[in-house]
Amino acid sequence: MKDIKSLTLEELKAEMERMGEKSFRAKQLYEWMHVKLVRSFDEMTNLPRALRERCEREYDFTAVKQVRMQESAIDGTRKYLFELGDGKLVESVWMKYKHGNSVCISSQVGCRMGCAFCASTLDGLERSLSPSEMLDQIYAITLLTGERVSNVVVMGTGEPMDNYDNLLRFITLLTDENGLHISQRNVTVSTCGLVPKMRQLAEEQLQITLALSLHATTDEKRRRLMPVANKYSVQELMETCAYYFEKTGRRITFEYSLVGGVNDTDEDARELIALIKDLNCHVNLIPVNPIKERDFVQSGGEAIAAFKNKLEKNGINVTIRREMGRDIDGACGQLRRRQKALQ
Repeated sequence: MKDIKSLTLEELKAEMERMGEKSFRAKQLYEWMHVKLVRSFDEMTNLPRALRERCEREYDFTAVKQVRMQESAIDGTRKYLFELGDGKLVESVWMKYKHGNSVCISSQVGCRMGCAFCASTLDGLERSLSPSEMLDQIYAITLLTGERVSNVVVMGTGEPMDNYDNLLRFITLLTDENGLHISQRNVTVSTCGLVPKMRQLAEEQLQITLALSLHATTDEKRRRLMPVANKYSVQELMETCAYYFEKTGRRITFEYSLVGGVNDTDEDARELIALIKDLNCHVNLIPVNPIKERDFVQSGGEAIAAFKNKLEKNGINVTIRREMGRDIDGACGQLRRRQKALQ
């Protein structure tokens, strides 16, 4: 069956035509799904019952179900565990900032990238999410919190570039003026560095922010942390980042997880400066979230501050990511793993 929530308005018009319905029905359907965020065809009260029943028979209607929610006592961050139509589980995080609410969504069930400090990848990849399953994490959280989402980060479980076509369609639907109409500039997509897909994304000339999980400045060190580094060198990545900026005019964000004694030394800071000083970029330093399956430890406060200061003194735009939800299994994949262990 077709996944109705993943269809664009134009595709929905074609579907209504096929059914012998007037084209305005498509607009009504689209609004129910993407503006009013209803959870079933039954709720679409201005559609004839016969049409609702036919839609029920002919289409899949994605509506994720909340399994668990943890709320941080520190900052109000909420971590949601959602169940998909086939019973698989994904995590999403709602974060409240002064400038608006951000939601971090998953793009896959599990992940096959194998990054050494990430809980999402420990059980491998189960499957990619459809555009509607990515969207509906945001829709469900909007309904559950009663608050508008203004920023979306595709940085939860999964490698978005490993689900490229669905990611693009998701961005199209999310930013469509007939739906939630979130600005492309308020969408961030993370990647561990799949070079061909990054180049392809540059060609789309979207106005989203691309965040590269860098985490190390040399191929040798990066290979220890990220298997993808065996395929694409740091040099290739830097050339691709320059190409992305050239094509889109959007500066790159470098995500850099600080792991105590691994990539947080003065020498690491100097190497990072040398590597990125000519790029229009921003560095997001992340105190790594320790997970029990790995023996990585977070850098100390002094080491983090020293690293940041060194970058700033060399004219590099840098922030330390606020630790949101540390008391509620804030790191990607932790809540899902715990739930699976209970099943």
